[in-house]
Amino acid sequence: MEALPEIERSADTLFRTVPGLAWIADAPVLSVSAHLEAVRAGTSWVVGDSARPDPWGFLCAESVGRTLHLCQLAVCRSHQRRGGGRLLVQAALDWARARHCVALTLTTFRDLGWNAPFYAALGFQVVDASRLGPRLRAILQAEVAQGLASHQRCAMQLSLVDDLLWQDVD
Repeated sequence: MEALPEIERSADTLFRTVPGLAWIADAPVLSVSAHLEAVRAGTSWVVGDSARPDPWGFLCAESVGRTLHLCQLAVCRSHQRRGGGRLLVQAALDWARARHCVALTLTTFRDLGWNAPFYAALGFQVVDASRLGPRLRAILQAEVAQGLASHQRCAMQLSLVDDLLWQDVD
């Protein structure tokens, strides 16, 4: 469990390459206790391989009603772009479908290739600001309060049912 914050720190070093966002590489990461809470809830997944005893990626989520909210996805910098992130999202998706969730949600950076474009390739869609419900709006507002620029952030959703309205999951 102690390896998970280090995975996030490693993943966050990629922000050093983005003007104006380098500070994120030194920002606090999810604590071990937050990881343990996700494990207890059954909404934590890790990815690794037999060549390395510790995992090199994780996804922590939160079940909110009939929605699974992806809180944090991180893959060690040395293992990025090898499919680990996709495997983790697929594990969360499988979990959500098995529990008859109606959607997955998340917040992320709009224009960073490893953020919104990555999730869009997996089927997630940006939620228009006018359709944000109170939960996602509050998450985005909290992110702005922590120093992220509101124009850079967005909420995304992957609907698991055909006739879902955005507000139905928030």
